[in-house]
Amino acid sequence: MTTGALHKEEATIRDGPPLPRRVQARVLVPFTVVTLIWSSTWLVIRDELDAVSPAWSIAYRFTIAGAAMLAYAIAMRSRLRLTRVELVWAGTIGLAQYVLNYGFVYAAEVHIASGLVALLFALLIVPNAILGWLFLGERLSRRFLLGAGIAVLGLALLFGHEWRGAAARPHAVLLGVGFTLLATLAASVANVMSAAPRVRAVPMPTLVGSGMIAGAVVDIAYAAATAGPPRFDLGGGYWLATCYLALVASTLAFPLYYHVIRTIGSARAAYSSLLTPFLAMALSTVFEGYRWSAQAAVGCLLAILGLFVALRARIA
Repeated sequence: MTTGALHKEEATIRDGPPLPRRVQARVLVPFTVVTLIWSSTWLVIRDELDAVSPAWSIAYRFTIAGAAMLAYAIAMRSRLRLTRVELVWAGTIGLAQYVLNYGFVYAAEVHIASGLVALLFALLIVPNAILGWLFLGERLSRRFLLGAGIAVLGLALLFGHEWRGAAARPHAVLLGVGFTLLATLAASVANVMSAAPRVRAVPMPTLVGSGMIAGAVVDIAYAAATAGPPRFDLGGGYWLATCYLALVASTLAFPLYYHVIRTIGSARAAYSSLLTPFLAMALSTVFEGYRWSAQAAVGCLLAILGLFVALRARIA
């Protein structure tokens, strides 16, 4: 499907119910693939942290991903030439999404389990809705606010359990939470900017690829300034993880996700943010040895329930 066709279909299919079965069938595979991929990325990021500094890992990831995305744009015959204003938009989105967002995510995973970062990051729908209300005129309902409140209560219970369990390093929990909230805010800024009418006119592969390259330039400069010269891990495991994050989790997953958004709307597409934390917490339990308690389980369930209520409110 061409970019023009996606824009045309986006104008006719919105977030309101119901969805035709043919539309459901068309998004089932990409939706499932994106959810499975992004559920695993939190754990893969954690594996990278022991090999190379987070700053250089992010720089490598988005240099590879940006080049691959622009190659995809060429293959799709998307418009590559951007106006000066469009370049500013792409660069600003790249700064928010591929520098600040991922920089804070990698920093958070130094301090708390990857599954917890994924669950907390699922609150992205809250700043998305608030910023959409402030800058795009989108509606905020009481039901949405109720759901968001339930989710925050659940997360408070969950991280209260973490705080008591981290007797040796209680400040690490606060740092992990703080970095994740900053990452969520940066990602939300990028999302809302991407939804602006002027930005939606830019072909998706070109916008994402240009943003990644712009972000990678800043990432490289930051890594050089803070972590010194480039460090290369010669082990195959590190580069396998980096290429997975760059090519699968970024170059493949982002176009699939935007296809889902442009077919069924951003609110319904956000249901992936409900499924991703479940899978990420399961992976964290198996591979990172995350220990559950009754309070943590109740907190996790409340957080997911609150997010579900909030998402249903956005669709209705």
